[in-house]
Amino acid sequence: MRPPPRVTITRRRLISAALAAGSMVSLGGARRALSQASGPFSLPPLPYPEDALIPVISSTTIGFHYGKHHRAYVDNLNKAVEGTDLAHKSLEDIVKATAGDPARVGVFNNAAQDWNHIFYWNSMRPNGGGAPNGAIADRVKDSFGDFATFRQEFATAAVTQFGSGWAWLVQGQDKKLRVVKTANADTPMARGLTCLLTCDVWEHAYYLDYQNRRPDYVNAWLDKLVNWDFASRQLAQ
Repeated sequence: MRPPPRVTITRRRLISAALAAGSMVSLGGARRALSQASGPFSLPPLPYPEDALIPVISSTTIGFHYGKHHRAYVDNLNKAVEGTDLAHKSLEDIVKATAGDPARVGVFNNAAQDWNHIFYWNSMRPNGGGAPNGAIADRVKDSFGDFATFRQEFATAAVTQFGSGWAWLVQGQDKKLRVVKTANADTPMARGLTCLLTCDVWEHAYYLDYQNRRPDYVNAWLDKLVNWDFASRQLAQ
């Protein structure tokens, strides 16, 4: 009998955090997402209905972003790894194995974008945003001095990322939190950093709702959508 696919800790965290935050994902849906620790991969369920983030993000944007863009990354990844030595690796392992490899840039782009988008959906929740509480609030204060400084650094990173990319709150090996930004499909996870939150600043994440007003999207995202419960669960102790 073929052994079940290995489930990475990161994927477990993503699913359990989504459920804990009031996810609409059924137990069966969570199990199906967990089963995709190795290819062929499938589009995991959103942790909330498509209209749950209104008025910050419309259901139209979610429909295109999740249903078209994210799905395309998953479909392209399956085509790219089929019949290769990567076919039975976990999503996280594929990202790490192909990062910086010019011969596998297409695989990396699609695998990293799948991973980044799963992380992005879980970085948000209805009625989220604002300042955190608990342990992560202490980490933010220790690393940035206060929440206002963190918020300014994160907003600046998201707004000033030239072209397509991502803004991240990450934790380094020294346990300190920092804000970084990455271009296109790049992800801090591939460089050994622990990701806590991410904001997608590719135009398809906000253009239908905000046109060229990226700062308005970023500010609304920080004030009304950030899922601090999810970020807390990613913290390395």
